[in-house]
Amino acid sequence: MMTRPEHNVQIVYGKLALEGILGIPPSPSGVIIFAHGSGSGRLSPRNNFVARYLQQNGLATLLLDLLMPGEAEDRRNVFDIDLLADRLLAAKAWLKEEPGTEKLRIGYFGASTGAGAALQAAARDSSNVQAIVSRGGRPDLAEAYLPSVTAPTLLIVGGWDEPVIEINQSAYELLTCEKKLIIVPGATHLFEEPGTLEAVADHACKWFLHYLHGAENGKSCGGAIY
Repeated sequence: MMTRPEHNVQIVYGKLALEGILGIPPSPSGVIIFAHGSGSGRLSPRNNFVARYLQQNGLATLLLDLLMPGEAEDRRNVFDIDLLADRLLAAKAWLKEEPGTEKLRIGYFGASTGAGAALQAAARDSSNVQAIVSRGGRPDLAEAYLPSVTAPTLLIVGGWDEPVIEINQSAYELLTCEKKLIIVPGATHLFEEPGTLEAVADHACKWFLHYLHGAENGKSCGGAIY
């Protein structure tokens, strides 16, 4: 079992101070910024599970609270996609200045409403954004931005999450970038069923390694999840 290469960080950008967890494995191929959904944050067990799988396979990760404590108390902020996208762009700028991540290619992993924020952020500033993965996402919340997304985008939805399947199918048609839609059999919205979150982590890992590191390098995902 690997030592978990994680430490707490604070993303300070102007008057903004966001709490985060930065994980940097040896010789990372890129760094993935996690955009949590529906008021979740850096301690989300599902996103931590995926992050540690990515770390094990050579990708750095940044899990962060997109809202400061006082802001999180207002539920309107949870669905303010413009605000959340602003915070992702601030985190992206912070990574560019942070020793150990300043030269790394960037990917976004968005869950639920966070997927909408990730897609909007990628459309507004595509520089160095190499790939996007959405888990059970709400890409419709960034509908006006979808045709402007240039980073290869993977949409992952649970097979039993029928309303969200329809939302993602509609969003898929609006995306003009390289794209793929994967439906995980037997999974509900939170991917709580045995083996389904592992499937999400593996699909995401392969997508990120392909586009951040390059398939020609022969890197692949696999091994035990810690």
